[in-house]
Parts: sequence; structure tokens; C-alpha cells
Amino acid sequence: MTTLLQSIDANGVATLTLNRPDKRNALDYELIGLLKDALEELDARADVRIITLEGAGDYFCAGGDIGSMIRVVQRSSSANEQDALALARMLRALDTVSKPTIALAKGVVVGGGVGLLACCDIVVAADDASFSLNEVRLGLLPAIVAPFLIRAIGLRQLRRYALTAERFSAAEAQKLGLVHRVAPRLEVNLAHAAIVEDLLRGAPGAQADVKTFFAECDGHGVDAELLREAAHRLAARRSSAEAQEGLSAFLEKRAPHWIAAD
Repeated sequence: MTTLLQSIDANGVATLTLNRPDKRNALDYELIGLLKDALEELDARADVRIITLEGAGDYFCAGGDIGSMIRVVQRSSSANEQDALALARMLRALDTVSKPTIALAKGVVVGGGVGLLACCDIVVAADDASFSLNEVRLGLLPAIVAPFLIRAIGLRQLRRYALTAERFSAAEAQKLGLVHRVAPRLEVNLAHAAIVEDLLRGAPGAQADVKTFFAECDGHGVDAELLREAAHRLAARRSSAEAQEGLSAFLEKRAPHWIAAD
């Protein structure tokens, strides 16, 4: 049985499903590698517009697989570090993929699972989902997910939840900025569909540029250099064939070519 399921619908919405329900979809070395490879493959496909990440069964992701961590520590220090680096590279791939990404968080979301959410552009959570960074209770620290979570919820909030390892609710996760929308469990898919509809109205090249330019802006002061780069980016996009199509479609009161006809 594959630990990562993949599908692509007629609208170019790809779904990656963590498929270890008996392990609460915990991340082991195999699943981490499969997820990184799938993200890179989907990013290169012109027919893919959106990537959705979800967990099989009643859980999103219970973090790192403890049995897998114990085994890798017993092998060698080099293997231990390579295992941690594999997780970092996978999260980086998720964070930098050019397509819009949506995470559907249901059930338990722990440790590395919280890191997955922080790397996605949009997160929809079931109202009964619970979240925690439990590493300190295992004698560990959330080192790999920390850079992404600091950006998502801020250092002050992260220090609290990483130190206490307390569970927090979907409503609290939304207040923190980790989750964008909370819906009843049976309505999560409806909330997802509404977001997909909005995303499909956007131009794919423009969406990719939003992600890359915003990443460059992160942590950069608003100085003359950044403003020059912003002007350059906007001018280049205005001149693109995609923008010309979008502007013409607006004036002509028609849908641009990237929106599928009903």
C-alpha cells in the first residue's frame, strides 16, 4: 500500500493524501520522500493549477513517526542528520511550490503536521481539529518546522506553544494565523471547493509571481531597492501575454482563457 495517494481532477486540482491512517498519517522517511517528489513533479506540470494536501481517515498528520526516529538514531549520527534534512527539504518544496496550495486539517495535527500547514498558502480546518507542538514532551525540539511557523504565527506565539506543548483548538489556530478558515467537519470539503473556485479565476502565472515576489519581500525592509524591484516586477507582468489577455477580457466583458467555459 502506497503511503501517499495522488489524483488530479479535470480542473487541474491535484490532491495529495497522506495515507498512513493506522499511524495517524505520521511522517516517516518514505512518506517524506514521496511527498517531496510528488510536489516537484506537480510543480513542473502545466496542467496542474492547485495542490491540495490532506490526510486519510480521521487525522491530518500526527507529526514524525516515533518508531522511524528511534530506528534512524540507532543507525548513525549521519543517518540521523540526513533524516532530519529530508524533512527540511520536503517542507521547503511545499513552501516554494509555484502553485497555490491548500491544506485540509481534520482531526489531530501535531508537530511536523503543524509545519505542513505553515508551508501551505491556505488552510481550512475542521472545527473539531486539535493542534499541538509536542516535541518537548518527547525530549525533542521543533527545529525544522520553526522557521516556517515563526513566519506563520510569530515568534512570541510559537515560543508559548512549543514550550508548553499544550493542545489548541481550530478557533485558536485561526486567531494565531495558522488557519484561514474553520468549518464544521462535514462542510470542510464545501469550504475547500469555494476556495478552489476563487483560485481558478486567477491567472496561473500571476499567482506564481505573487508567491515568489512575496517570499522575496518577507523580512526585507521597504527601501529603494525593494521598490525598484516591485516596479520591475509589475512592469514585466503588465507586458506579459497573460496580463494582456486578462486586461482585454475585462474590457471585453468576457472570461479570460484560463477560466474554463461552463
